[in-house]
Amino acid sequence: MSPEDRFEVGIIVARRRLKGPWATHAWLPVAALPAAAATPAWTPLTETEEEATFYAGAYEVSLHLAETAHYRDNLVSGRPSLWVSLRANGDDSYAIASVTADPYEGEAMAEGIGEIVEAVPMPPEIQAKLLAFFEAFHIERRFEKRKRDRADPEALARRVPGEGGRGE
Repeated sequence: MSPEDRFEVGIIVARRRLKGPWATHAWLPVAALPAAAATPAWTPLTETEEEATFYAGAYEVSLHLAETAHYRDNLVSGRPSLWVSLRANGDDSYAIASVTADPYEGEAMAEGIGEIVEAVPMPPEIQAKLLAFFEAFHIERRFEKRKRDRADPEALARRVPGEGGRGE
């Protein structure tokens, strides 16, 4: 049996009350479940005056052979995480845009505009799946520094004025 290259997770989000003048609340991914829950998306879970949590739904996470070193980096980081991205629907509701176990992809998602991206703790069951995938498919690639071509200092002296130089 080979390790899974895709699996579903359940995502928990919170709607937190804000005290600022521009917004009354903020949405934030807060947790991932090791599997999809048998409950409809956006089911309320808890509610206090300051925060309400919801089961936002399931999302299929895909693992890729070229990213095994990234998964290792995530697992040995001291805080293995899944990066969850929420996209606004335009009516104060949100949808799960993506979930990844690749920390570099998660970092890139966080640089985008218009989506809410948070790293949430990775459940131990997902860590085990990620480790199994890494152990089955990782190939350590040795870094080899390329040799640079030797510079020709005379090449600049041989340049003909008016042929592609700056400021001409």
